[in-house]
Amino acid sequence: MIPLLGVCLLLGGCQERTDVADAYDVYATSDTYQLTESSTEKSISLLGQDLCVGGTENTAAADGIDTDYAQSAAVFSVQDEEITYAQNIYQRMYPASTTKILTAYLALKYGNLDDVLTVSSDAVNTLMSGSSICGLKPGDQLTLDQALYGLMLCSGNDAANVIAEYISGSTDKFAELMNKEAQALGATQSHFVNPHGLPDDNHYTTAYDLYLIFNAAIKDDRFVNYISTKKYTTSYTDASGAQVNQVWVNTNGYLKGTYDMPENVTVIGGKTGTTEAAGSCLVLYSESQDKKPYISIVLKGNSKKELYTLMTELLTNYSN
Repeated sequence: MIPLLGVCLLLGGCQERTDVADAYDVYATSDTYQLTESSTEKSISLLGQDLCVGGTENTAAADGIDTDYAQSAAVFSVQDEEITYAQNIYQRMYPASTTKILTAYLALKYGNLDDVLTVSSDAVNTLMSGSSICGLKPGDQLTLDQALYGLMLCSGNDAANVIAEYISGSTDKFAELMNKEAQALGATQSHFVNPHGLPDDNHYTTAYDLYLIFNAAIKDDRFVNYISTKKYTTSYTDASGAQVNQVWVNTNGYLKGTYDMPENVTVIGGKTGTTEAAGSCLVLYSESQDKKPYISIVLKGNSKKELYTLMTELLTNYSN
């Protein structure tokens, strides 16, 4: 008998939703989530191996932690494989642009950074007015590497669509790949319908699932390079062959200097996300003073200011 994954995580809903139960089944094994190459006992590794696995209870917050600043938050000690802080981490939430973590992960897994991508009309014109873009136009030609900077620094929804079409042929097909890969990483309480995170009732995740996805992504040094870059200057060609010059600045408030880094903590990088439905979101990769890596997540922050205030409090108290 394959050992059982000894945790059953009873979830709440996506904000007010209450239709989720037994997200990570106590009887499920790695085979269930397609995490093994073979069903033989020698090759089987449990879903929780080398991962932070915790119970269902929220952490009793230390004094000074403003838990009411966000609906969901977590701190994960990557090296110790420990959840040091948990606040509604299994509750379904809207991820906004933190969705792009998975988009970048798949681009690096299946794409070639030197490949040249041509921006389609659909990639640009199907986006809702006012959504976050990096300024791509139909007919522009740029490399996947450049598109990933546009995706991860200034959170370009246009870049997300271009990458999705390049990898899978369409954003719908890419969403299918996103869901398959998320399941394979154990993120079983997530469902994605687009590569950028614009609001949709069927587009959701949890803080714990985002940890699983982000933890896989940061194992690739190229991904870490994108999320840690403060500013990127580049040029590519438009439909007429003329040169387009771009300067993309990271939306991360710590890297921009808008907010001070927590004392004795080095913020490496991460991904922001903001929509009315999702609130203010941030997934962060940092190191403590003794160089221990941490992943910290805040979802549905009341505002950017309160998001960063809470994140600083969490890192100060739970990553040192």
